Formats: sequence, structure tokens, C-alpha cells
Amino acid sequence: MKLLKRLLISISLATPLLLVTVSFLPATAAATVDPSCDNTGYFLGLPAWYAYLDIGLEDNDKCAVIGPKDPSTGSLDWQKAIPLIALAILELMLRLSGTVAVVFVLYGGFKYITSQGEPEKTKTSRQTITNSLIGLVISIVAAAAVSFIANTLTTR
Repeated sequence: MKLLKRLLISISLATPLLLVTVSFLPATAAATVDPSCDNTGYFLGLPAWYAYLDIGLEDNDKCAVIGPKDPSTGSLDWQKAIPLIALAILELMLRLSGTVAVVFVLYGGFKYITSQGEPEKTKTSRQTITNSLIGLVISIVAAAAVSFIANTLTTR
């Protein structure tokens, strides 16, 4: 029991650090980006919907999504672009779920502190912390898997 308590405390202290390092660093997409275009379309470390698409200059010298291109027409190939957009949106939602899991860890910790030793309240707060840590690990692994798959699909 004492070992489990120490393990739970260690995990709950290390989890916010892990979230900060994973969630707030921008995803490195393997898409092609024109050097004159800034591909930092990230808000709070969350990827933009076009993170895995090619970005470049259009005819009017404005940065825009230019690829993946259809070889026959030279325009945007939507059959290749839609799955990449879906992966970017999925990664965005997984990163948000990781942030929500950290909020629930903090909420469970607050409930644990304010339980004043009542067995039922401490039991529910421990369960909240445990469930949110499991959800956090799942969301981090899933976001990493989605990022790996998207980068593999966009590698030329």
C-alpha cells in the first residue's frame, strides 16, 4: 500500500511535466514548406488543421496550402489532402484530451486534499486521479501514433 501511494504521487508529479514537454511543443510535420512562408500555425502548442499539407506561395505572393498536388492537373489533390487534414484534427483533439486529463488530475488532487480523511471521499478522489492518469497516458500515446502515421504519409 505504501509503495502504491509513492508510485501514485510520483506519477502525479511527473505527469504535468510530461504533458508540458509533449503537448506544448509543436508537431514536426514532414510536409514541404516554402522558406518564405511561416508554418507556425500553432496556438498553445496545438497543430493547425493544415499541419501535414504543403505550404507555399501562390500567384499573388500569399502563403497558402499548395499540396499534395495532383500530377495530372497540377492542382490540390483532395483525395490525398483530406486524410492528412483528418489526421491533423485528430491529433488536435487528442492533445486537448491530454490537457483535460491533466485538469482532472489536479481536480482529483484538490478533492483528495479537501476530503479531510473521510474514506468515501478519499476513495473517489483516488479513483479520479487514477482514471485521469490512465486517460492521459492513452492520449499521449495516441497523439504520438497519429503524428508518426501522418509524418510517414507525408514523407516524400
